[in-house]
Formats: sequence, C-alpha cells, structure tokens
Amino acid sequence: MSLIKSISGIRGNIGGKEGENLTPNDILKFTLAYGSFIIERYPDAKHRVVIGRDSRISGNMIKNMVSGALNSLGIDVLDMGLASTPSVEMAVLGQKAQGGIIISASHNPQGWNALKLLDARGEFLSKKDGERILEIAERGQVYNFVSEEDSGYYVLDAYLDQEHLKKILSLNLVEKELITQKKFKIVVDGINSVGGMVIPNLLKELGAEDIIELNCQPTGIFAHKPEPIEANLSQTMEKVREEKADLGIVVDPDVDRLAFIDENGEMFSEEYTIVAIADYVLDNFSLIDRANPGKYAKNTVSNLSSSRALKDITEKHGGKYEAAAVGEVNVVTKMKETKSVIGGEGNGGVIFPELHYGRDALVGVALFLSYLAKKNIKMSDLRHELPEYFMVKDKMELTPEINVKAILEKIRLEYESEKITDIDGIKIDWPDSWVHLRASNTEPIIRIYAEAKTLEEASAKVNEIKSKILAYIK
Repeated sequence: MSLIKSISGIRGNIGGKEGENLTPNDILKFTLAYGSFIIERYPDAKHRVVIGRDSRISGNMIKNMVSGALNSLGIDVLDMGLASTPSVEMAVLGQKAQGGIIISASHNPQGWNALKLLDARGEFLSKKDGERILEIAERGQVYNFVSEEDSGYYVLDAYLDQEHLKKILSLNLVEKELITQKKFKIVVDGINSVGGMVIPNLLKELGAEDIIELNCQPTGIFAHKPEPIEANLSQTMEKVREEKADLGIVVDPDVDRLAFIDENGEMFSEEYTIVAIADYVLDNFSLIDRANPGKYAKNTVSNLSSSRALKDITEKHGGKYEAAAVGEVNVVTKMKETKSVIGGEGNGGVIFPELHYGRDALVGVALFLSYLAKKNIKMSDLRHELPEYFMVKDKMELTPEINVKAILEKIRLEYESEKITDIDGIKIDWPDSWVHLRASNTEPIIRIYAEAKTLEEASAKVNEIKSKILAYIK
C-alpha cells in the first residue's frame, strides 16, 4: 500500500514501513512540514493550530505526536479532542488560528488514518500550498526547534464544537420551531465515531426528542464499512423499519458526508442529499439575499461525479449550475468564482457558505429537516418530487504497473465523438446519461461512476467501460 498524498490530505494504513504506510516517522515528517509552512506563511504571528480527531483507535496516538511536533516548533495547539471535520474548520475561523489539522481518514475503512490540513480560513489547502508542504517534507530540511521556554502551549477544549451548533441554529433557513412541532422519530447511525455524539446533540437542539441511537458510542470500532452508501447500511435500514421511524440519518466517521433513509427503510441516496437541500435553499434564496444583498447568486456547484439532478433543480429555480473537479477544495474554488449559494459533492457532502466553505453534515441535517418540515410530506414522497436518475458507483483496484494516464487517454480517443470533459479524469456525456472515470485521491483505485434514467442503462455504461479497461490492461 502506498502512502497517499493529495489535496485530500496525507493518508494511509497505520503501521508498516516508512513511506509506504502512515507510520510515526511519516506523521512527524508531514506535521513538521506543515508547521514550518505555517511559520513561513505568517512570520510575525503568534502561531496557533486547531486539531481534532475522529474516534479511530490510532487517533489518540497520532494526536499526541502532532501536538508535540507543533509545540516543538513554538506553535500553540488547541485540541478539540473528538470533533467533526466541519467543527474543526469552524473553530479555525472562530479562534483566529493560522491553520488546522483533522486526524481522520474520513470514509476510508478501519486501519486507515490521515492528516487533513486546513488553511487560516478553515478550508482545505490549495494545490499550491499542498505542494509547498510536500516540498518541505520531501526536502528533509533541518527544522528550527525552539527552546523549552519558547515551546508552544497545548490546550484541550472539548466543548468548542458547541459554537458550531449555535451558529447552525442561528441560520435564518433553519426552522427550529417547525422541526419541533413535527415530532420526528429519527434513527441516527454514528458508526461508533464522532457523529454518534454530535448528531443527537444537534437534533435535541432542534427540538427532536424521539431519537433512536445506533452505533453511537465513539469506540472507533466501526459497526460497518464507513462509506454511507446503501451496500453498507442494511442494519440501519432495518432499524428504521423496525422502529417505524420517519427517517434515518447516517454520517461517515468525521461527519462531512451525509445520507438519509426514508420512512420505508429505503435509501434516499447520498447523491440526493445535496439535491434536496439545494431545492430548499434556492426556493428560499430571497431570505439569504435580503440578509446579504448581492453576496450570493442563485447558482450551484458540484463535482463531475455528482448527479445531474442538481443541474436540473438549479435551472428550475432560474440559476446556473457549474461542475468542478472532484475534491472539496475544487468545489469551493468554483463556488466562490460563481458566487454559488449552495454546493457540494454527490457523496453526501453539503457546502453552505452562509455558515462556512466546508462539507458539513450537521448543517445539512438542519437544512434538510427544515425542508421536510415545511413540505409536510413523507420522505418517500419528497424523493419522488425531485428529478429521477439512477447512479451506479464502481471501482477497479490499481497495481503499481498500471499506467492510468494511458488508459484514460485510450478511453478519451475511443469516445472522442461524444462530449468529453477532462479536467479530472475523463467524463463522457450523452443527452440523458454520463460516465466518469478517474483515479481516486484517497484510495489506490479507479472510480467509475455512471448515471442514467434507468438503473439498467447506468449499469451497462459501467460494465462497458470496465471491459474496455480490462482489455487495455491485458
């Protein structure tokens, strides 16, 4: 397994050999490089970095190493303890820190961990800044460690995430009274990580009282594969049916991905999380524009692998949709360019800039429940009101000898008569369907996604591409 270094962070399996997996030496190397970058970027500041982690078993060990490494450079560390990715992002802004480190491999399975690096805006690093940190790390420069009296301070504040919840509750699109009146019965699957703590807390603040907690002890022993997709959630879907709940809420280990289950125990589809919330936000755009005239436009952004349904919803409301390369930083950049009022990724990541520019399952829950309460209909009926598409998500394992660039070029040439987008892998568009293939930023795989008006057609598109890739490899 290779250590993966990308805009999504430094991640790998814990243990093994240095440079191949995420070892203690790698953790120290990249933390020191990040700390040096912060000092280089802000030479006259009293440096402070916010850190937080999900519940993975290795998280506490990594937290201690990260804190010590930063302190050794004279950087103060504000440790949020167990905290969601969006809460750490918000804390960087609120505490006027120069950066943040989230210790979480997000949706990756048990055994993985990662350092996800933030800038002073609480946003993921740009490609340029990420490359600078890698340059410092790989150069193996001699770091200027400080004396004992100049060491950075370490402070633990496990309650800082409450500021995040307060800001969500103050949003003018969050209808707390309506949600309270609906008396929703909700199953929460926190996969035995941070979501099992913060999602029930948020629901109680929103006035929900009938909450069934499933896998909500932050033990770090995941109850199922952590990616919140249908294949991993049979237990949760059954629990919704068994409890006759109004809906189920599922998040990944660091709470930046969000998926819903309807009252029948059927997946709402993580792709439709952003679609539904965008419908609500765009329908109430005047409230946002009234508070901040001209700051946002009725525009949306998602990545190339996300459902075409968001484009349909945006155009229904008179807005313009744009697609970005996969990766939160790419979506955020495009959202700022287009002044988009809502955006995100089809993996269940909701970005609502009225709060902050980061994928945030917590604000997603609050906006979705507000939407459902105002609609006053069942989730299954709500789903049928949205544009109907079917998506198939597949992947192929990579081995070091496979030349991914060559494979993508062969695919591009084979389909050159169709509409091709090549800003991130290859996406082929037809009038009522598409297929997108790209090398993952977070795993050694090629992802192959397809969407069409029927499940059969989407599956056929994926199988067609997979058979061509296998033929190229052979």
